Amino acid sequence: MYMLYRLRQLGLSVRVYEAGSGVGGVWFWNRYPGARCDIESMNYSYSFSHELEQEWKWTEKYATQPEILRYINHVADRFSLREDIQFKTRVSASVFNEATNRWEIQTDDGARASARFLIMATGCMSAVNVPDFKGLESFQGKAWHTARWPEEGVDFTGQRVGVIGTGSSGIQVIPKLAEQAAHLFVFQRTPSFSVPARNAPIDPVYESWMKANYADYRRRARETRAGVVMEVNPKSALEVSPEEREREYMARWEKGGTAFLATFSDVMARREANETAAEFVRSQIRATVRDPAVAAALSPSGYPLGTKRLCVDTGYYETFNRDNVTLVDVKLSPLEEITPRGLRTRSAEYELDSIVFATGFDAFTGALCNIDIRGRGNASLKQKWAGGPRTYLGLAIAGFPNLFTITGPGSPSVFSNTLVSIEQHVEWITGCITHLRERHLERIEATVEAEDGWVAHVKEVADRTLYPLANSWYMGANIPGKTRVLMPYAGGVGAYRKKCEEIAAQGYAGFSLEPPRAM
Repeated sequence: MYMLYRLRQLGLSVRVYEAGSGVGGVWFWNRYPGARCDIESMNYSYSFSHELEQEWKWTEKYATQPEILRYINHVADRFSLREDIQFKTRVSASVFNEATNRWEIQTDDGARASARFLIMATGCMSAVNVPDFKGLESFQGKAWHTARWPEEGVDFTGQRVGVIGTGSSGIQVIPKLAEQAAHLFVFQRTPSFSVPARNAPIDPVYESWMKANYADYRRRARETRAGVVMEVNPKSALEVSPEEREREYMARWEKGGTAFLATFSDVMARREANETAAEFVRSQIRATVRDPAVAAALSPSGYPLGTKRLCVDTGYYETFNRDNVTLVDVKLSPLEEITPRGLRTRSAEYELDSIVFATGFDAFTGALCNIDIRGRGNASLKQKWAGGPRTYLGLAIAGFPNLFTITGPGSPSVFSNTLVSIEQHVEWITGCITHLRERHLERIEATVEAEDGWVAHVKEVADRTLYPLANSWYMGANIPGKTRVLMPYAGGVGAYRKKCEEIAAQGYAGFSLEPPRAM
């Protein structure tokens, strides 16, 4: 939506294709009970309009999906964006025509269009991952995916419900389903680390302060590592006494949210320091969950805290104290098949009325590779990325002229407050197109050398972190056959922004820029 807004300001003709029947992207589709953002509401919002910042009033520290969707609809209406959005339309293919320097686009209804620039705002988490479970088609009950929840909702009252998956979506939906279902079975393969949200209504004093200081706050957020202003303790977790370490972790735990990762400066940099934080979380799980065996099964081990997405919950661990909730460890007893009556593991069969898949996404690359995108020489993007995504800055791809990816692989994307990263990419792309227009240039393309250099840099930065130590969706490990590589850029929002600005200031170093061809 922001890309549309900015391109309109340039006087360009723009058409947005959207598969959904309304605006919102991930917040349009993810309507499951308990869905919330894990960035505080007043940070998870657009900064491009002072009036918009001042007029919108958030109700909670962490906004629910319905509230976020109301905000997004407000933005669409306020700036009259819908008239240039074609809903219920999916792009199926796009081919670069080298003779005309234009992208030829085909939609799922067979319609065709042509554009000088192709901007992929497909999102990092929009291609749904439904594992290929044996027997799924035979199930006689109802099956749902958290990322394709029906708008009218689902009533699970009196039902036996199975939830498969305990990542962020599962951890949010499970407490809500437990309140409805007659019995809830949670099928967990790998437990996730989760910290309490400590959600609450927005404090009016805080709201007034933030609105008065938004400009300075936004500036500082853009210079941080994650696009959020937070207090980072400069001390090492290993240089303080056990008592001080416990006090600091408890203070962050009581405050709530992902700032827990900033309790000490080296939590995400040193395995030994990280383990102190991980053990603190495990101790809180043991203190919360009454059954020691269930607490042990819910306690993550074998990978560093934060290297899989750190979840933010409301009452997740407490849910397993309910009599109507059963945790099934499918690492000990693997899931063998879906049956007509439910689900069977190696050691037992569970009768179910409904199954909820909280199995996430084919992140970063799935949505792009689901479109048949072909660049120069009819080269396929899907084939180019078969060994892992390759981009320059997460913004452009060698061999694919005049194509831009917003928060694409190789950019901070999900390692940041995504709104900060989206705005930065939109503004960079807008500046690039303006540069081309002012100089009467028709084509821009990342060079192979620049792309190779950026891919190597992304890997070098990743190897200095703990992230490669986990089999996470950050690494593509949740998709069978997907090459494992850390897809987002781990160098931080501030450093990344500076690099992008330097490249633009150097006349778009690393790009080949071409004028129109002589007729």
